[in-house]
Amino acid sequence: MLATMVAGGLLFAALGKDPFVAIRTIFWDPLFGDFASYTRPQLLIKAGPLILIATGLSFGFRAGIWNIGAEGQYVLGAITGAAVGLAVYPSESRLIFPLMVVAGALGGFAWAMIPALLKVRFGTNEILVSLMLVYVATNLLAWAALGPLQNPEGRGFPGSRNLSQWSASANPELIAGTGMHWGVVTAFAAVIAAYVLLARHSFGFNVRLAGQAPRAAAFAGVNPSRLVVACMGLSGALAGVAGLFEVTGPAGQISIDFNVGYGFTAIIVAFLGRLHPIGILLAGLLMALTYIGGEIAQTQLGLPAAAIQMFQGMLLFFLLAMDLLVQFRLRWKARAIEVPRTVIPQASPAGEAR
Repeated sequence: MLATMVAGGLLFAALGKDPFVAIRTIFWDPLFGDFASYTRPQLLIKAGPLILIATGLSFGFRAGIWNIGAEGQYVLGAITGAAVGLAVYPSESRLIFPLMVVAGALGGFAWAMIPALLKVRFGTNEILVSLMLVYVATNLLAWAALGPLQNPEGRGFPGSRNLSQWSASANPELIAGTGMHWGVVTAFAAVIAAYVLLARHSFGFNVRLAGQAPRAAAFAGVNPSRLVVACMGLSGALAGVAGLFEVTGPAGQISIDFNVGYGFTAIIVAFLGRLHPIGILLAGLLMALTYIGGEIAQTQLGLPAAAIQMFQGMLLFFLLAMDLLVQFRLRWKARAIEVPRTVIPQASPAGEAR
């Protein structure tokens, strides 16, 4: 954190901004600034999807299974969940929202199964496949916002009906003024469930064993194909649920710019939290703080959005750098200079040099 603040301060100074004011704006003002009464509830709203997605990703990362496409699974969960709700509009049944949650989880799960099954069946690289599917999901999002899910009463503007204003599908605050909605509750429940799975269940043991000692896992009878499917499916389902809660709450509708990078940022959150559920909870809150503080800094200080994203990326960069310095020691050695050997000709008995 200190290294990130120092490097971030140098970055902000290079952009012509006061580094101390910028750091204070990002980390202090959202909690204790003039608009804290508005920004504090945003902390849980931003942290909810990050914690939920990062918790799912942590299982695969622990087992050496790299799902980099959580952003696409997040988008597909939002699309499928919203589609189920809009299909029965304007019904006011209480079953609609639970069905949308299930549909969102299945959408994310199905999208994650594509790289999982390709890896199991054909040995493809799950990093590349899951990442490329993010761009496919982004195009599907634009198609849905301009096509089958477009609001028929929207006068041609892209985007679906506002799901947060329809009581059957709305995901409002459970406690006024706190930002606590069902997505945040699910994120906290996922943290608890992940902790129990990793500490008390054989599935968690298999995940840890496969990541730390793959050969020992093979001798212990851990099926790598099943582990890939289980970890990818779990992370995809949680990412899909996160997308559903976002589209029924803070975002409110399916739109072209619905995806805001939660799936990619959750990767930073997972590693910042050391792939541990409690660490992910704290890292999610920290990253949400930088989101909110970054928005304030953009508005009040005129910092570009790219600078804020770079500042967030520095967290992961310095975490990995500190890990390297903890596990290894830098040793400076004088480079040995090799002197070429001179071959002296010797005379043969016949008097000829050889």
